[in-house]
Amino acid sequence: MHISGHTTPYAVLGHPIGHTLSPIMHNRSIQSLGLDAIYLAFDVAPDYLMSVLKSMRQMGFGGVNLTVPLKEVAFRGVDEHARSAELARSVNTIEFLADGRIKGHSTDGDGFVAALKESFGLSLQGLSVFVLGCGGAGRAVAITCAVEGAAQITVSDIEQSRIDAVMDEIRRLAPAVEVRSAGTAAAGWSAASRTASLVIQATPVGMKTTDVPLLAADAFRAGQMLFDLIYMFPSTGIMAEAATAGARTANGLGMLLHQGARSFEIWTGQKPDVEAMRRALEESVYPT
Repeated sequence: MHISGHTTPYAVLGHPIGHTLSPIMHNRSIQSLGLDAIYLAFDVAPDYLMSVLKSMRQMGFGGVNLTVPLKEVAFRGVDEHARSAELARSVNTIEFLADGRIKGHSTDGDGFVAALKESFGLSLQGLSVFVLGCGGAGRAVAITCAVEGAAQITVSDIEQSRIDAVMDEIRRLAPAVEVRSAGTAAAGWSAASRTASLVIQATPVGMKTTDVPLLAADAFRAGQMLFDLIYMFPSTGIMAEAATAGARTANGLGMLLHQGARSFEIWTGQKPDVEAMRRALEESVYPT
């Protein structure tokens, strides 16, 4: 990769950021397409996010991705929201507009739908869904499930205010969907998980190999599907628990791939090399 004063930088910001695989997949696509660009990663604390984004705009960055815990901070701070960000009330993709304003998008929903189809060969239409965690990505996927036609959605989080906000938004956007709360305590989560067709793990628990899964095997049953948004391991603790009970499982690698591909299209107006991105991710997570 040749870097010069003409090279366009892109980046992902998070806090922490050491776990990210975004540079691996984006740089592989950049190389495949022969673009004069580079994709980097920076650790940025929430309090500094908006000042950093303004500086990146002035420095000529072509676009930025955001990961935990910056998505909701960005939603409150950007100048303009795309429809996707309005729905999720979360921003994972920053677009620098020609007039100097900063526009926020959420590509998490698009990435989730594409990954769900790849992993399990199904759509959300008519499903009963349990979402564990209502933070930035959890909120986005819960609302996506609602607008894509899920029949019933049960949500949970350690913060009641997040549960209430997601439920209110689902009722507003998709009044035909039955929405329930499993509360803030683990006792209610297991029962809600067992009755769902699709369980979505959307918390940071599992990003460390020492993390204890929030749900054990008795929270799952044969015939279910578990989608864990965590992507840096082939199998997480909660995936192993679900598989023990006979559930089908998938990690978040496909969602990372497809949300990243959509971000690239927003920034450049062209399609990335998705298969090159996929190979780069699989080489990192599934080493031979």
